[in-house]
Amino acid sequence: QVQLVESGGGLVQPGGSLRLSCTASTPIYTLNPMRWHRQSPTKGRELVATITSGGNTNTADSVRGRFAISRDNVKNVVYLQMNNLKPEDTAVYFCNAWDGARDYWGQGTQVTVSS
Repeated sequence: QVQLVESGGGLVQPGGSLRLSCTASTPIYTLNPMRWHRQSPTKGRELVATITSGGNTNTADSVRGRFAISRDNVKNVVYLQMNNLKPEDTAVYFCNAWDGARDYWGQGTQVTVSS
């Protein structure tokens, strides 16, 4: 069983920045890919960013140029750096990983962008 724990969410003003962390209970080189999703009442659920074990990354059109996904294989942490946040980024952000057999999900962390 893989446990994923997100942290770093909170309240931020438009234009501000947050860094989300997803800490895995297993070495993250065994998890491929790892992803960040978000869910909101207005937008539903959407894929935000993906990182593979080889380091390839992809971000959604809505966040490209503002968000970046990265990983630390020593700490077993995947990050989502969020810059120039907009009110429409408000959502619960979930970490997701595939271990070769099933998907695992974190509990989610709330990000609220408001003035």
